[in-house]
Amino acid sequence: MLERQWDQARDHRQNQPNKNKTMGKKRIIAKTEEELLEEREKTEKAFKKEVKIEPSKKINEGKVYIAASYNNTICTLTDSRGNVLAWASAGNIGFKGTKKATPFAASRVAEKLVEKAKKLGLEKVEVLVKGIGSGRESAIRSLAARGLEILAITDITPIPHNGCRPPKVRRV
Repeated sequence: MLERQWDQARDHRQNQPNKNKTMGKKRIIAKTEEELLEEREKTEKAFKKEVKIEPSKKINEGKVYIAASYNNTICTLTDSRGNVLAWASAGNIGFKGTKKATPFAASRVAEKLVEKAKKLGLEKVEVLVKGIGSGRESAIRSLAARGLEILAITDITPIPHNGCRPPKVRRV
């Protein structure tokens, strides 16, 4: 009788999904090569989408704002007065999750923006970088490598001078 119960318990444990082996830790699901290739194809497809821009007038100078955060990289192309002409972001291109914050994604964003700038006829740009993300340098390098002439690079990251007022001293 006792052996039969033990056999039943063992069979029950074998039919259970892999619960006991993880011991409360999260299981990391590794993607198969097919899934990785499919994801790469999606981002390539989104990156190679045709850019449709009608230039209202020939602009040869402008500004590129690069906002590099820990989660994403957003590049905005403006004329010299600050009117937005085009923009691109890592999420817009097709990167998802933590891949949006990588330097590779930032360089792809900059490439996309250069493509739009070429259609508008922009040749010279002033680069303004904001944020502390990992995509700062790679976006600037990509802008320069794709043929835009960079006139100036300025860091406009907001820096607190004195910060907030500290809380009152606690009296017990």
